[in-house]
Amino acid sequence: MTPARAAPTPAPSAEVNAFNRLLKPLGRVNRPAVESGIHDPANDMTLQLQPPATAFAALPRSNAGNHVDWVKALDGKAIAPRWDRNDPAAAAVVMDLNIVREVKGSMPDVVYPHKQHTEWLDCSNCHPAIFVPQKGANQISMASILLGQKCGVCHGKVAFPVSECRLCHSKKKSLATAATEAKP
Repeated sequence: MTPARAAPTPAPSAEVNAFNRLLKPLGRVNRPAVESGIHDPANDMTLQLQPPATAFAALPRSNAGNHVDWVKALDGKAIAPRWDRNDPAAAAVVMDLNIVREVKGSMPDVVYPHKQHTEWLDCSNCHPAIFVPQKGANQISMASILLGQKCGVCHGKVAFPVSECRLCHSKKKSLATAATEAKP
């Protein structure tokens, strides 16, 4: 009988989770523009940009994304986004309406707060291209969001990352709903 050989040991890598971009360890956040990987470090004007860490220093902290809690910053008047790029006096059209999406399984239901979104964005940013403004007209799944569709158009890019589950899945299921879903 031939002795069993152990599986070959893969070559060591500087990045243990290089195979999966979602598991990569966090790098330095809010790097200067020349180190961002987005801006052209050869362009002299890149050096003129204020480093994000400096710009964000006085803003409320978060543990995710760029480590700024933008909703708290807006609520606390630490920032005042311009609603219209050409008219600094234009006021936002804020819609104070929560949409609750019931989800299958044990995860809490999703609450979509229009108020926090419309303080930043005009309705036309999302409707009708991303979301059809009609009950039941939008098929949304975590898979589509992770693929950059629906909520994933912004979340994970310019808004907090989808890894912060509790920020959206925030409404506990009613006892009746939980009991119904627990039955086989």
